Amino acid sequence: MIKTISTLKKIKVSKANFRNLPINPGVYIFWEKETVIYIGKAINLKNRLKSYLQINLNVKTKKMVDSADNVSYIKVESELEALLLEAFLIKKYQPKYNIIAKDDKNPLYIKITKEKYPRIITARKVDEDKNDFISFFGPFPSSTIVKDVLRLLRRNFSYSDHKITNRACLYSQIGLCDPCPSVIEKETNLDIKKLLRKKYISKINIINQILKGNYRNIQRKLYVDIKKYSDKEDYESASSSKKDLNSLEYITQPIVRPKYFSDNPNLTEDIVSDQLNNISKIIYKYFNIKTILKRIECYDISHISGTNTSASMVVFTNGKEDKKEYRHFKINTDKNNDISSLKEVAERRINNFKRWGIPNLIIVDGGKSQTKLFNEIFGKFKIIVLGISKKYETLIIPIKTDNRFDYKEYLLPNNSAKQLIVNIRNEAHRFAQRYHNMLVKKSLLK
Repeated sequence: MIKTISTLKKIKVSKANFRNLPINPGVYIFWEKETVIYIGKAINLKNRLKSYLQINLNVKTKKMVDSADNVSYIKVESELEALLLEAFLIKKYQPKYNIIAKDDKNPLYIKITKEKYPRIITARKVDEDKNDFISFFGPFPSSTIVKDVLRLLRRNFSYSDHKITNRACLYSQIGLCDPCPSVIEKETNLDIKKLLRKKYISKINIINQILKGNYRNIQRKLYVDIKKYSDKEDYESASSSKKDLNSLEYITQPIVRPKYFSDNPNLTEDIVSDQLNNISKIIYKYFNIKTILKRIECYDISHISGTNTSASMVVFTNGKEDKKEYRHFKINTDKNNDISSLKEVAERRINNFKRWGIPNLIIVDGGKSQTKLFNEIFGKFKIIVLGISKKYETLIIPIKTDNRFDYKEYLLPNNSAKQLIVNIRNEAHRFAQRYHNMLVKKSLLK
């Protein structure tokens, strides 16, 4: 057993001890003396471990809990990383109360084969020694999302997942394998054949770059589609495009390898510290304020053509979600005007400074207009305000010169500051959308 796992803090299994557990995603380890007997994953470590203290456990689980003396945990950044770390540790230590994962439950990879006509396929395992691929991506525990992304890519850049045959494939007849390698190989005109193969390889190269994270063009197209469909009140199509965008972001999100969490159980704290430090560097560059980013708040507005308008406030304390501090706002003023709605939210927030505390940094989802409004209101209290525009993930920064503010656009570099800011913005959007959906359902029931 590697030193870092054996020296994890061990907590005696009891209700009193479980009250102070973190609510982060992560992996937990049950110990019988110095032996690992069970490893599990959790979206919320506190809630998951408390569930083991219920009286209605099944026989196997009760036997495991009765055998356990202590429990340890390792916090991670996401549910995805929890899944991967759990699989990694189970395979390494093979605890007696774990069901050994079967091959068909292994995480899924996306593989681009090294062939005359490269194919894009899924694989449960990738043998790096075979060198039969151009690229492979993963692992991804959710096969559903992987297949959703491949369908999205296929609609935009048709590709082949089959070997050469004597006839065109079914997908080629509906334009999803175009040009089909089987058709290209049957072409007798060498110039046309060369041109078709070049066209096919070009599409594979584009998909390869997208899966490596260089997907700005398709991301922009999906944003445009969402707005276009929303403006037409075609919410089903808008929702479909949003699902595509979420799937694409899921498949290209940075993932910390399980081994790193295993070698350093405090890696999550180190990552958060690095994220906050990088955000502080941006602030120190543009603001004459030295502040510790203890409390960050982010605001987002959600509505459909001005109906059931609502707003969210999410709070990150010391760089981590603080869900007990989240708040919803039902908008009472001009519901068809985002600026008017944000003004109402800002004024209501100021009235609650004493009860909720004062933030060190406020992020507003929007462009220059939204940032300007919040800066004019919250700046009086020496609170730093930043805007985050979805277009290319751009920060909007108020710059004061000669008693007036200019609003600078700052394209976030691909570092840990961007990761945290985008996570905060996405959480605000999710929270606003959830409340908005609830209001819509209530109005429909009425």
